[in-house]
Order: sequence, then C-alpha cells, then structure tokens
Amino acid sequence: MRTINRILVANRGEIALRVCRTATDMGISTIAVYADQDMAAPHTREADEALALGGDDAASTYLNGEKILAIAIETGADAIHPGYGFLSENSEFARAVEDAGIAWLGPSSAVIDALGDKIKARLVAEACGVSPVPGVSQPVTSRTEVEAFIEKAGYPVVLKRADGGGGRGITVVRSTSDLDLFFARHGDSADLGAHFVERFVEVARHVETQCARDALGNFHVISTRDCSVQRRNQKLVEEAPAPFLPDGAHEHLVSASRALFEQVGYVGVGTVEFLLEPDGSIWFLEVNPRLQVEHPVSEEVTGIDLVREQIRIAQGLALTTPPAPRGHSFEFRITSEDPSQDLTPTAGRLDEVHWPLGPGIRLELGIDEGDTVQTAFDSMIAKIIVTGADREQALARSRRALAEFSVQGVATPVPVYQDIISDPDFCGVGGFNVSTRWFETSFMPRHDYSDLAIPAEASQTADLPRQTYIIELDGRRVSLTLPAGMFNAPAAPAPRPPQPLRSTPRRAGSLSPHSGPHQGAPGDIVAPMQAIVVALAVSEGQRVEEGQLVAVLEAMKMEKPLLAPRAGTVESLAVGQGDTVSAGTRIAHISTEEAQ
Repeated sequence: MRTINRILVANRGEIALRVCRTATDMGISTIAVYADQDMAAPHTREADEALALGGDDAASTYLNGEKILAIAIETGADAIHPGYGFLSENSEFARAVEDAGIAWLGPSSAVIDALGDKIKARLVAEACGVSPVPGVSQPVTSRTEVEAFIEKAGYPVVLKRADGGGGRGITVVRSTSDLDLFFARHGDSADLGAHFVERFVEVARHVETQCARDALGNFHVISTRDCSVQRRNQKLVEEAPAPFLPDGAHEHLVSASRALFEQVGYVGVGTVEFLLEPDGSIWFLEVNPRLQVEHPVSEEVTGIDLVREQIRIAQGLALTTPPAPRGHSFEFRITSEDPSQDLTPTAGRLDEVHWPLGPGIRLELGIDEGDTVQTAFDSMIAKIIVTGADREQALARSRRALAEFSVQGVATPVPVYQDIISDPDFCGVGGFNVSTRWFETSFMPRHDYSDLAIPAEASQTADLPRQTYIIELDGRRVSLTLPAGMFNAPAAPAPRPPQPLRSTPRRAGSLSPHSGPHQGAPGDIVAPMQAIVVALAVSEGQRVEEGQLVAVLEAMKMEKPLLAPRAGTVESLAVGQGDTVSAGTRIAHISTEEAQ
C-alpha cells in the first residue's frame, strides 16, 4: 500500500475546494496553489498550506507545470490532484510527476497519451471492437481527402481538433462555403494536421459512463449520465442516471466502457462519452482521463466519493463496489454568463447571493459573496446539485432550488435553467425529446431573455489593486501582499439590480442580437467580451465579403467568430494573434469605397 499524507491540489475554484474537503475527511493534509487574484479564494483557506504561483494568467500559474511540481517537491507532497481542465490531461506533466516519485491522482501518463488525443482514442476503440462515430481515424492532410469523405458520407460533417476539449476545436461543415471558411482559417499544415473528420450526427443524445478501475483489475461503471443539454458543445445541465435509455443500451454502454479501459490498462477514475441516436445506434466519442465537472450527480445517486476512490486507487487499494443507482440527481452549472447576450461570459462582483437550501440540495462553491469573477479563468461560480427519490421529485426540488437562488452584480443562466426543467421535451412528456442540438435549435428560438440584461455599470469588475507590506513575523522579515485599502473602512457597495428569482413569461420568437454598449463606428469589428485572439483569418489590405470570417476570440473556453459586417477592404488590424482584448476593443475596420 502506498502512503499518501500530503496532497497538492493543482487547480482552483470549486474543484480545488472539493478535493481539499475529501482529503481532510481522510486525514490527509492539503497544499493549495494560487494565482495572484486567487490569494483569498476559498480553496486557499480550506487547505492546510497555500503557496503563490506568482502570476495573474493561466499560462504563468495553473498551466505552469514546472512551478507546481517545484512547490510539490518543496512542500513534501506525496500526491498531486489535477482536478479538471488546466494540467489534468497533460501527459508530460503527469510523467514529470511520476518521475519525481509523486503519486499522480489520475490515470498514468501512458494512458493519457493513448486516450487524450481523439485520433488515438478512435484507434483504441476500433482495436477493441467499440464503434466510434463514422469518420477517418487519421489526421487531415488536404482538402481533397475531406471532400472524398464528404462524397461518401454526405453533408454535414464535423472537423475536430484531436487535442480539443470542452467543446473547443469543433467546426461543423454543412456546405462548400463552410469548407472554404475552414480551410481559410486552417491554412497552416501543422494546424490542419491537428484535425480529423467525422460524420456530423445531427440528432443524438450525449450519454456517458462514470467509470473506475483499480490496479487489481476491478472495474465498475459507477453510473450513467445524460449531458444532452448543451450549447456550443458545452454542457449546461447534467443528470444521473441517464433517463429513458432504450432496451439494451445500458448493457452496451457498460461493456464498451469496460473494453476501452481494459484495452489501455486504465487505472483510475474516468468518463467515457457516447452519442445515442434515435434509432438506438451508439457511437463512441472520447474518454476523459480525469474527473468530470458533472461527477457529483454520480456521487449523489450511489453514495460513492469519487475523489476518495481516486486516492484509494493511487494507494493500491481495491475499488469500492458501488450499489445500484438510487434516486435521481441534476447538476446546474452556475456561471457568470448573460442570458440576454446568448450566454456570453461576463465579469462582475457577487453581491447579496442567496443559495438554495433544504432536502436534496448540494452546493459546490468556488467563490464567496463579495468576490469578483475572474475573467482570466473559467466563468464557473458554483454548481447546484439537486437529488430526489426519482426524476419527478428531483425536478420538483430543482424548481424550488432555482427559485430560491438570487444574486446581484452578475448575470447567470439560472432563468434559462428554470425554463429548461419545465419544458415538456425535457420533462419527458410524450418522450424525452432532448438532443445535443435541442437547446440551440428548439429551445432558444422559443425564448427571449433580452429583458434580463444587466446595465453595463453593474457588471464591471471590482478588483482592487494589490499592495505589498514589509512585516516581521516571528523575528523574520517577510513581505505581505494584500488588496490595497484592505484596512480602510469599507465603503457601502453600489446598488446593483437583482437577477430575477424565477423565470418570467417570455416573448415568443427568436432571440434577437443584443446591441450592447460596444458597437463601434460603421465598419468596425469590436470584441463583445474580454477574450484572447486565437485566430486572424484576414490581413490588412485584403478584400472581404459581408459575413466573411475575420477573427476568432476565445473566452472561458467559448470560441466567438467575428465576421465582416459589410463587404470592403480590411483597412486596419488593431490586434495580433494571442493578444488579450477587453470588451469594446476594436479588432479591425472594414472600409468601403463610399466611406473613403
């Protein structure tokens, strides 16, 4: 048995706090790491120690494996838990941890290598008789081979990055013009070769299995889950167990998951994702070799603490045999995203937060009331998990829980969730009629959330500058960094309009674009949010057509394409690829002959 007495948590927010709590329950001490703006975050207070990473962006902090490993060695950590995101699927970092003699609380680096790349995962699936979505299990090298696949499979197809995750790196191609846009953006051979092509499954549910396997060969599917309510390939509402499965589907999901885990010698906790078509066809999507955001719903219906299982597996102990799922559980991701602007990420301070309480309610919180959502990282504020004796009771409790929630200062998707869980399609009236595209193609066109807009002045980031003091502690000269003005008398917070406690009747019809405060002059293309410029598809002096792709921004794992508002010439490009821009920043200007 391997001894684990100290765990470094290489993450932030609610997942870091959640790992710390389980470790504390097991009598294991914890070490937190933090970016500058997370200095007073809940996970730093819960941990037994907290050490600064020295930076304010992901690259210099939670993605800096060298810094994190050095801190682990310095503090005598026996194990590192990566959480999800950041370094959780980085095989090089996992290998460095292993080489340092520190337990990696996840599958081995070799397994991450085999499954972390979607092309490699397809080949693994084919090798063990599990059917992936029909496609080409080789990197794209030319437009010709994509066109050859389209000739056989027909439109639509999807081009995916092999290393993509969280809904990123996915391009749906429905026509020749879509294909033109894709190859205009991905002209570099290395970038193109990071992609592969599959048939785009138009209507399907997203179902998954929460799996675990120990070093002794014991394997269990803890529970199934349904994560079909998505937008931009990102999950919104998750539930366990997956409801309304056709005959034989559960057995197929379990046997396919077992085959994949055994094929690569997977030891640890992980998730296998599938697409389930209306005709009962089940296609393998990918394996996530880490803990998932939605893991609490599986815990709630089985009583299995998955972080505890990760630690026990790393210690060499046998996997806990889970009971058959009992009851039903939903998870709602509470993010700082504005329903009035198509769930665009926003920033602001959490004021006057009222969380739901009562039977069946579990909260996973990442920040506290009065804290500011950090735009440099994920928009996740918290997760509300609601459990009942059956799906109907869980839905009733969910309606109550979401009605009890309120917050001032930021917009959240809660009003959207309230409408989702009352929708006949989702409730199963006449059958469960939800697919991965239901939210965008069926639900949103029937709802208008423009009346929920928060004034711009109410959503401004309220970060305080930092100030360093030189103090003496136990006879030693040390520096102490605090928010400036921390010792001053607190000012009364500015009033902020409350987010509605419950959903109000919506006007029928499609959601109209929100003009917002940052439109710029005619011909300007401006950033609608703080983001990183991940791609520029044009150059200065280039002629463009109306609707042509100009740039792609990424914020909080959401990609936002920016299109030319009119035909003309790119007169100026004000940014470069990799630049960080704030809301309202001019990206480019398209001039016309009339305007000159």
